[in-house]
Amino acid sequence: MQKIFVGAVLVAALIAAGCAGQQSADTAAQAGTVPVFEVDSSWPKLPPKWILGDASSIAIDAQDNVWVLSRPRTLKPGEPAAPAVLVFDPAGNFIRAWTPSGSGFQWPEREHGIHIDHKGYVWVGGNNCAARNLPGLKAVGDDQLVKFTQAGQFVMQIGRSSQSKGNADTLNLHQPADVWVLPKTNELFVADGYGNHRVAVFDADTGKFKRMWGAFGNKPVDKDECPPPSLKAVPDGPGPDQFSIVHAIRVANDGTVYVADRENRRVQMFTSDGKFVKQFVRHNAPFARNLALSPDPEQRFLYVGGGVDVVVLDRKTLEIVQLIGGKGYLGGGHQIATDS
Repeated sequence: MQKIFVGAVLVAALIAAGCAGQQSADTAAQAGTVPVFEVDSSWPKLPPKWILGDASSIAIDAQDNVWVLSRPRTLKPGEPAAPAVLVFDPAGNFIRAWTPSGSGFQWPEREHGIHIDHKGYVWVGGNNCAARNLPGLKAVGDDQLVKFTQAGQFVMQIGRSSQSKGNADTLNLHQPADVWVLPKTNELFVADGYGNHRVAVFDADTGKFKRMWGAFGNKPVDKDECPPPSLKAVPDGPGPDQFSIVHAIRVANDGTVYVADRENRRVQMFTSDGKFVKQFVRHNAPFARNLALSPDPEQRFLYVGGGVDVVVLDRKTLEIVQLIGGKGYLGGGHQIATDS
């Protein structure tokens, strides 16, 4: 069964159940039928010796194992915090965990996003800034992405802590929220992020900068607010000509790029070179907290977390086809992922 994994303060799985005459979720999507989901409240099975900090992000590897990025420093001093990176099998059974240590890299101060690319590498970014002044955190900016093997061995870092020069900087990021690697081009697409207001693209092997763009394909401009304000409402119309919090990014197999502009409550669609295609704005409710694509060959659906639900969009038209919610469901989550 297909699952959507929702990362928030808690971790839960939404299991595809009973869609269109008991078809699998994959078959249902190919047939144009929207899968129906229910909560699996038993997921995951965390070792009893640990307490899980805030579960910031979720990633899925090629074996459908689920990688949870947590924030150990959100727990009280003395509590037995689980490591930052935990791996579970699809049923929620614990496999392993690690927090990298050593030299040569800068682990983010406030863990935010995790992604497993097509080569199996693990990408981690953060969203701390000095002005947040959060308990237990150093007053530094997470202006970097760090790449590891699945055993936690350091591979490469893009950017350096507290070194961002703004949206025009091609060497550093600025509180990157999320990343996605497109296999056919081996390009790393970065939702950059909380400090910057852009999509930045790098070579996934070398870290070399390739291109960037802002909302509607515009040139991103500097407006560094730490942290950016949370909006209680958005006005009618297409919204500002710049991104606010570029919170999530997904790239479909055909190269179409989807960007979640969280505080502006909109999802924008682009070509892989940054040409704006269209957008969907949900004015009357929190929206665009996160993104995930359905696993069918056509990737027919785009899942978008909102305030109290996950919105299912037709990914080509960006029209709403269903809302996911119901009994036992806690909300749209922080970051989400789908398995095969």
